[in-house]
Amino acid sequence: MKFLLKLNPLYLVIISTLFTWGVTALGALTVLFLKKIKQKFLDLMLGFASGVMLAASYWSLLEPSIEISKRNYQLIWLPPTIGFLLGAFILRLFDLILPHLHINYPITEKEGIKTKFTSTTLLILAITLHNIPEGLAIGVSFGSASISMKQSDILSSIALSIGIGLQNFPEGIAVAYPIRRSGKSRFLSFFYGQLSAIVEPIAAILGFLTLKISEILLPYALSFAAGAMIYVVIEEVIPEAERNKNTDIATIGAIIGFVCMMILDISFG
Repeated sequence: MKFLLKLNPLYLVIISTLFTWGVTALGALTVLFLKKIKQKFLDLMLGFASGVMLAASYWSLLEPSIEISKRNYQLIWLPPTIGFLLGAFILRLFDLILPHLHINYPITEKEGIKTKFTSTTLLILAITLHNIPEGLAIGVSFGSASISMKQSDILSSIALSIGIGLQNFPEGIAVAYPIRRSGKSRFLSFFYGQLSAIVEPIAAILGFLTLKISEILLPYALSFAAGAMIYVVIEEVIPEAERNKNTDIATIGAIIGFVCMMILDISFG
């Protein structure tokens, strides 16, 4: 851990998102060894992912945004509010435009502009949409830490990366197995499953560099990432987890995920 704290924050962003990408690949890797995953387990893990993202949105993003606003603005609520609403609005635009298919949904319920993309491509695009806010959250969190240069902020960013990494495991599974069921080989199913997380390092680096250009954006960027994450959770992840009527199991997963992320952030931060 001491070694990590001595690294340039940009290197930490790269290492962290390679970790989250790797955990996605690990989830997808199970398709090489297991014929199928029980739906109840997948719904439990999707619920877990939603809990992690909700907790991370507050403790790692909104709370720091509010604290920074307290030091720099008379209207403390204004930057977090503007950033949060803008993040949700931009994700809504992506949701309307980007062709995608939610996990557990039939091809007839695809969303976005009309295309002739296969269900495999649409599913990958859906998970990619999930991962943009996650990568952005890591980037702006480390960007904030690089400005404050506080050890606690760097540790909090590392905790955020660990939490997002943990919830990426079911996302890798959620992409790989439907692709396998569609007739693709095990290797291609794995390849497409891990490919869905490639956007995280890109979004993280862009978020980090944006804050390095302008510190004044800091509270807005943190709350922007929170708004984008919570939009994805409410609009996509929770409905996906409850699609197969495993509501109680998904709820238990969400509670466990929330508590795990809360413990991580409080312990590290």
